[in-house]
Amino acid sequence: MRLFHLDSSLRTDGSVSRDLAGCFQDAWLKGHPGADVTYRDLATDQVPHLAHATQMAALTPKDLRTADQNAAIALSEELARELLDADVYLFSSPIYNWGVPSQLKAWFDHVALDRSLFGEAPALAGRPAVLVMAKGGAYGPGTPREGWDYAEPWLRRMLGEVMRLDLEVIAAELTLAGVNPALNHLQDVADASLAAARAAVVARAEGLGGRVAA
Repeated sequence: MRLFHLDSSLRTDGSVSRDLAGCFQDAWLKGHPGADVTYRDLATDQVPHLAHATQMAALTPKDLRTADQNAAIALSEELARELLDADVYLFSSPIYNWGVPSQLKAWFDHVALDRSLFGEAPALAGRPAVLVMAKGGAYGPGTPREGWDYAEPWLRRMLGEVMRLDLEVIAAELTLAGVNPALNHLQDVADASLAAARAAVVARAEGLGGRVAA
């Protein structure tokens, strides 16, 4: 068994999305002692934005690529292999400016060059995946920022509909309460949301462990 774990928050300390992902990984490993984990941290090991040379290398048959093209696409192929070699997937993301972090978008641009991951019959289809998110505000029906969350719908589309992973999304909202004075009166709601998200990721990891082992 191999877990693929991707963190994308720029904060390496105090990140809620990283905290939730860590809770999931810890619980999953308890059910799979000694299992392998492939970890990719987009803050400390940044993936560059996609370059034209890399894109052109992907469009060139492997046996016709130049040495420069092979070098240009090497990272993209490594990122795709990390996905193909895993059995279970864990993604964590905050919301930045109502969208996904640019480093996470860059990662998607690279792995999308491998058409086996995004074609008519995606190689990862049906494999279990969890997306944990930290949302600084609240974006649900009736909230002042309803409809402003463009990150979760896009990630659901990419992971669940395009790559066809068996995806579950778990989010903590109002994570900026205590940081943004305008949200301080919602601290109790924020605390409850975080506690519920932590419980949900542990429950999902425990439930998923039995399913994957079967």
